[in-house]
Amino acid sequence: MADRSAFLVDAGCEVIEINRPDRRARRGHGKSDPIDAEAAARSVLAGGPLCVAKRDHDRVGMIRTLRVARRSALKMRTQVGNQMHALVVTAPDSHRHQLRHLPLDKLVAVTAAARPGTVTTPSAASKLALRSLAIRHQGLTAELVVLDRLTMEAAPALCDLTGVGPDVAGALLVAAGDDPERLRSDAAFASLCGVSPVPASSGKTNRHRLNRGGDRIANNALWRIVMVRLTCDQRTKVYVARRTAEGMAKRDIVRCLKRYVAREVFRAPGDGPGVDAH
Repeated sequence: MADRSAFLVDAGCEVIEINRPDRRARRGHGKSDPIDAEAAARSVLAGGPLCVAKRDHDRVGMIRTLRVARRSALKMRTQVGNQMHALVVTAPDSHRHQLRHLPLDKLVAVTAAARPGTVTTPSAASKLALRSLAIRHQGLTAELVVLDRLTMEAAPALCDLTGVGPDVAGALLVAAGDDPERLRSDAAFASLCGVSPVPASSGKTNRHRLNRGGDRIANNALWRIVMVRLTCDQRTKVYVARRTAEGMAKRDIVRCLKRYVAREVFRAPGDGPGVDAH
């Protein structure tokens, strides 16, 4: 579907996205391509919720493609690290006592430089297995650095924000797309990421509830930024202390922080998702 939209846009056609049809209405009318096409046309003519189609076939498209390889490399590196720890636990006593207290990065460096020699003993076999895994771990780490380079070059100011790394920045840029002008404000970006508050008031109760919509990968990226800032950012700590003193629960504080972070990310100078940043 994205390829078709890109083809139509490149051909000079105006492409508009609409919301998914109501499920109750779909059950009543059935589903087929002609029925869906008619429902989409009627929604446009009726002035229903419309938005400009997202494009991601330029810079953001490249980042989206590289993120597929990045997820695979990261998963493999985590698996290799777990396997190394497991081998250390089952290694011969003399070898295990030397390695059991080492952190992963130090364990990789030490075992990669090992010289097991001829594999004629259990200790030599353990050294050879750990060396093979360590070299693999180093290769995957170098691969991740290469895959992250495009994101860091495309959005240096965004990556410089507290708690934002290449993976988080890539997720937010992919959510925004290559046409950020369709996001007219930070509120629109917050809604896209599922961090805009949803009114849930009734009678004398005035409250907002969790927004379960939006791009959940971008939502998770904002959550990771907040978790990092809770531990190392002084402004965030002061805000949490103030809202806690007011009686607000921690989960509600985190939701507020995610909304504030969405605004900061949207307005990142030079390379944020916002149209004013371009």
